[in-house]
Amino acid sequence: MGERLQTLRTLSRVLFAIVVLCLVSSPLTSSSQSFATDLEGKPADPFRAAQGKVVVLIFVRTDCPVSNRYAPTIQQLSAHNTDKAAFFLVYPSKKETSETIRKHDRDFGYALAALHDPQHILVKQSHAQITPEAAVFDANRRLVYHGRIDNLYEDFGHARKTATTHELADAIRAAIAGRTINGNATPAVGCYISDLE
Repeated sequence: MGERLQTLRTLSRVLFAIVVLCLVSSPLTSSSQSFATDLEGKPADPFRAAQGKVVVLIFVRTDCPVSNRYAPTIQQLSAHNTDKAAFFLVYPSKKETSETIRKHDRDFGYALAALHDPQHILVKQSHAQITPEAAVFDANRRLVYHGRIDNLYEDFGHARKTATTHELADAIRAAIAGRTINGNATPAVGCYISDLE
């Protein structure tokens, strides 16, 4: 009886080890599902790459005319805050390839790091729904703002001559200074991120 019990214990340990091994190697838990990827397809963690800086994620699509119009503004904000904030372009569309993203970045003169987020890992962390939409995380990885860049667009297809409010710039300044932001979300205008759960 004791020998049989020992055999059952051994078998249960082996089965447990097999189950754990299957879970670890499952596509659902692979690193590509846990992070966005860079354009080489490697897992990328913008928070680790930022090394303690404020993190600014800008969600864009190659085919969204509103986010494309914001390219100069995004680049200016990045250039003005390069010492204190790390900027990343985040492409959430499952249809966009690394090649189309690279071409888009060249066409619009982007020098920012580009991330592909087809599994919507960063989308969910940022509560993003629209492109262009921005998310600002403080140095402790806490989401302190998400929403529009400014109020240039009143509605899709209806733009002002110039923006009169600058929510993203204000949020970045506040996060760098460690201040709390009044109203940490402002709805964005643009193209919806598809396949949101």
